[in-house]
Amino acid sequence: MEITPGPLLQTVNSPADLKKFSKEQLFQVCDELRQYIIDTVSVHGGHFAASLGVVELTVALHYVYNTPYDQLVWDVGHQAYGHKILTGRRDQFASNRKYNGLSGFPKRAESEYDAFGVGHSSTSISAALGMAMAAKYKGEKDRKAVAIIGDGAMTAGLAFEGMNHAGVADTDMLIILNDNGISIDPNVGALKEYLTDITTSKTYNKLKDDIWKALGKLPGSQFSREMASKIEHSIKGFVSRSSNLFEALNLRYFGPIDGHNITKLVDTLRDLQQISGPKLLHIMTVKGKGYALAEKDQTKWHAPGLFDKITGEIYKKHYSAPQPPKYQDVFGHTLIELAEKNPKIFGITPAMPSGSSLKLMMDKMPDRAFDVGICEQHAVTLSAGMATQGMRVFCNIYSSFMQRAYDQVIHDVAIQQLPVVFCLDRAGLVGEDGATHHGAYDIPFMRCIPNVVVSSPMNESELRNLLYTAQLDSNEYPFVIRYPRGEGVMPEWRTPMQEIPIGKGRKIKDGKDIAILSLGHPGNFVTTAIRELRSEGLDPAHYDMRFVKPLDEELLHEIFGKYDRIVTVEDGTVVGGFGSAILEFQAAHSYQATVRIIGIPDRLIEHGTLKELQHEAGYDAPAIAAAVREMMKDKVRVNQLLG
Repeated sequence: MEITPGPLLQTVNSPADLKKFSKEQLFQVCDELRQYIIDTVSVHGGHFAASLGVVELTVALHYVYNTPYDQLVWDVGHQAYGHKILTGRRDQFASNRKYNGLSGFPKRAESEYDAFGVGHSSTSISAALGMAMAAKYKGEKDRKAVAIIGDGAMTAGLAFEGMNHAGVADTDMLIILNDNGISIDPNVGALKEYLTDITTSKTYNKLKDDIWKALGKLPGSQFSREMASKIEHSIKGFVSRSSNLFEALNLRYFGPIDGHNITKLVDTLRDLQQISGPKLLHIMTVKGKGYALAEKDQTKWHAPGLFDKITGEIYKKHYSAPQPPKYQDVFGHTLIELAEKNPKIFGITPAMPSGSSLKLMMDKMPDRAFDVGICEQHAVTLSAGMATQGMRVFCNIYSSFMQRAYDQVIHDVAIQQLPVVFCLDRAGLVGEDGATHHGAYDIPFMRCIPNVVVSSPMNESELRNLLYTAQLDSNEYPFVIRYPRGEGVMPEWRTPMQEIPIGKGRKIKDGKDIAILSLGHPGNFVTTAIRELRSEGLDPAHYDMRFVKPLDEELLHEIFGKYDRIVTVEDGTVVGGFGSAILEFQAAHSYQATVRIIGIPDRLIEHGTLKELQHEAGYDAPAIAAAVREMMKDKVRVNQLLG
């Protein structure tokens, strides 16, 4: 389906073209840009509501600032679709998030207008400050740096660290706080209450605006504005109980203003260009603005998939037979089952209650399951604190976000040998979100820590059993359970739970000549590959190791004693991962087998569908079968000669 941009948007191939319009024409540009995003995402998929909410801001920024010389840093990047369209990528936008297409996030290698690559939250202030400090050092006095950050991302400690430094760095930097009350799920915490307070303080906002307008009309208006600023500080302390947070950090605070009023945004940004020093502009927007259904249910429409833009019907696949559940839902429902029997169980997640399915427990047991906001470090140490008091905490964090709390895992959990259960959702390749979101590294960075159990289930039943095992009093260690995004393989998944001895693997299938050792969900790819190989006269054995730490050494001695050719399969990086652990065992015991490691190669994997990326990485069923044939090529030749 060909998607045609509106008549004004058709002429915008760079921000220079945007600047040719009058301010009055920008209203039409915004309408056309919003409609183009709706038309494209409804047909091709992607993140949706966030970009609709910042259409006016995006247009105003590129209209006022001299990009790419002036540098815009979009936090997370879910909201940057309009930015991409206005910066020369309009005609390629349909390829967004597709294999070999545009990235779903700003990416430096993709465009000079993408000043900083993003994907994880709360990096924008620090990055933009670094750019502003470098510009000051180089004498680029006219160069501006702008960080655009949402109120959800503002909850993370990194954002506060950046603001704390920005307040004393004496740089010409602007932070735009895009306040829409939601990240993916509704925002939580005291910051949300604070922003609500300064946003709804009508007395302060009206009085501040009146003073600025009045004094700005007096002779010597520059002096008058300086006086107004001083009066403004006094007003804030008088009419609002908590309106000095940003100014306490030495950031000039402006706002809140309507983030959907394009002319107000343009005028405000132009005014702020004339004010030196670190500044914060607080704008109010509606996530999903311009698409009524997205405005009403912002979590559902964060990234809805394909949909009918007229009726709002989100297209779902329809099956005649029962389908396997998502691993995240198995986690969510199983945790409730366990918590109903074990009063010590708690659930913690940093801003991913829907994505992790912990929301199921939050709804049913609100006093025992918590969303702590985009605060992975806090989530881990909070879990550790609860564990010191005998609680069994299931801390559910996406694998790629677990990287943000690595010090806390070591310092606060492992060193103290606290039995926190880390449920790492989205382990392995995740698909269209690409390199910033792949869970490629958790096996190496977890298995190198003493006192940590690292496991991965092959299917839904195994996940239930590992969750059950982790909460038993007999488990005295931090316990990692990693599982992938998406569906499992068992439509009938509510199996009775039983303990799995820690460090114990299992033999799935006996075989001759070669053994395949798998960890986690890719074991199902191995099963498929073996079916194909058996039709060719090859008969590999298959072992599901379950644990990469501790390894099942008894089972490994059996394997290395029987087979001189071994293949390992994992959905993590081949550097330091499961295969590396097998090689370490082999070296320690002087076995002479030939070992082939299959997993995510030592390079960045970009975005695409899961199947496309698993094939590129070389650990899908055809790749496994090809590796076995290569290692068994002597027998393959014999079979071919025998017909």
